[in-house]
Amino acid sequence: MARFVHLAPAARAARAVRSGLRASPGHHGERGVFCFPVLPSYTLTHQWLRELARWKDSRSLAAVDLLLPDDQPVTVGHYGGPVRHTTAAGAVGIVAALEDPRGWEVFLPRSVTAREVRRVRSVRQGTGWRYRPDAHGRPPCTCFGCRVRGGYGSRRLLERRPGADGPGPPPRVLLERVDRALADDDTAALRAALDGFSVRRRGPLDRLSPLADHPDPGVRSALAWAVSWWTTPGTGALLDRLAADPDPRVREDADDVRESRADR
Repeated sequence: MARFVHLAPAARAARAVRSGLRASPGHHGERGVFCFPVLPSYTLTHQWLRELARWKDSRSLAAVDLLLPDDQPVTVGHYGGPVRHTTAAGAVGIVAALEDPRGWEVFLPRSVTAREVRRVRSVRQGTGWRYRPDAHGRPPCTCFGCRVRGGYGSRRLLERRPGADGPGPPPRVLLERVDRALADDDTAALRAALDGFSVRRRGPLDRLSPLADHPDPGVRSALAWAVSWWTTPGTGALLDRLAADPDPRVREDADDVRESRADR
């Protein structure tokens, strides 16, 4: 059996003993669970903790120790780079042989069962790197994909280093794009417009809620992610509705959004 560790918000990690870990969006549209081999170095084993804490919006993360069959198919690679298809035992060997395994990750393309969860334990919250290995001393990136909204000092950082992608379009412009995409029956443009709403704290929920009945499941999934940060009254009810969608992918995405909101 190959040993791995998965880092998750403490509240969600505690449930893993009873119900395992549910698959979440991962590589190239696949759903699964990210993990990392247990190495002799505590710091390397838990290297992703500080970076994940930036996105999980949780007061603390916990470690979920996993035991996977040696022949379990997984992928392994450096974050953002090409991945190799191998087995769980093979991934452990690949990572252990690296001179610098920082930034590497293993992806299990399925959920983790409760029987595969060995234990849940606390970890030192200051472990690991942020942004990327060796990022200390480099100016932080302020694009939408990298910056942490509402994080400590984020406003001053944006004043000093405006985001390369600039401010997002105002809701009025995004709503015009939504109406145009609906009139043209352009689902790709519609999903792109919904992505623009996902960087906001609040939005016009009454204008977007009818999209929960759109015939394209991709649009309904995009709607769930578009409102993931919103505090507009009624957002929770919309996500509950999407979580009961007839399409399993929409249900899974809505559940992922609801879990991420519960961890904040």
